[in-house]
Amino acid sequence: MEIKETIGIDVSKSTLDAHIHSTGDRNRFENNPNGFKKLVAWAYKRSRFQKENVLFVFEHTGLYSRGLSGFFGERKLPCHIVAGLEIKRSLGIARGKNDQVDARRIALYAYRLREEIQPSKVADVQIRKLRTMFSLRSKLIKQRAGYKTTLKEQKRILNGKDYNIIFEIQNKMLDTLTGEIHKLERMMMEIIKEDKGLSNLFKLVTSVKGVGPMTAMLVIIYTNRFTKFHTWRKFASYCGVAPFPHQSGTSIKGRSKVSHFANKELKAILNMCAASAIQYNPEMKRYYERRTEEGKNKMSTLNVVRNKLIARVFAVVNRGTPYISVYRQAS
Repeated sequence: MEIKETIGIDVSKSTLDAHIHSTGDRNRFENNPNGFKKLVAWAYKRSRFQKENVLFVFEHTGLYSRGLSGFFGERKLPCHIVAGLEIKRSLGIARGKNDQVDARRIALYAYRLREEIQPSKVADVQIRKLRTMFSLRSKLIKQRAGYKTTLKEQKRILNGKDYNIIFEIQNKMLDTLTGEIHKLERMMMEIIKEDKGLSNLFKLVTSVKGVGPMTAMLVIIYTNRFTKFHTWRKFASYCGVAPFPHQSGTSIKGRSKVSHFANKELKAILNMCAASAIQYNPEMKRYYERRTEEGKNKMSTLNVVRNKLIARVFAVVNRGTPYISVYRQAS
């Protein structure tokens, strides 16, 4: 796509502020399907360029931008979704803030990079449903963990006879939360099974030892069916497990380390996968033990295992065949 025009959109809870870079025109629309239609019609009418050369750009703001991204995806309109921090850092020192100024800055950011950026691949309905369900599941798990911790401490300190009703209510809450979590997991599995493409990806990803069903779902969601990241290294960087050098001239020669700019949810789950792999996967266990016996740092070695798991997941998906253990072949 040859980009000649950029439309910056600042997304808030109720409104969308749009700015056309070439003309400087600006307008405000409601953040709903009717507002989306009016925004697109206005932008194409006021722009100096053909539709095929116009790119809509907006920040990823979670729930508030989900409707807009879905609208562009369903109508196959070119849009680019970008992290707010990336725009903020690209503009240097900026004073003041309002929605119209933000829309202009987004349009300017995209225009400066028009030869580099490409339209985003918007997630389809099934992926959006899975992401919403997974988000709710994570929230319920945190709530359940909170109740478990509180109940455990209360039972340790309080007299059981005097507080039985308190314990009973919390136990019921724990049972309810557990039931709802399992219900969500069953619903997510149904979505996977009913979609042939998702089902195939799920089988491939879970064929890698150490990668469980929920991890597989999360990876499929964040990679948008493995279309968002071209290589496993880019995904590893997104997860915050790819090491980067820390050097400058002759004075700074630090060791390579991972960046704190990462998807912390994925990083935490990959950490659990790696911990499981070094316990139950003979190959990974042997590798981990060998490295630690050589005096290598345990956390550094665990991070290598995380990268190995990601590499294997991408390899089986790109190849289209399940993972086959070397140990199984040798036997």
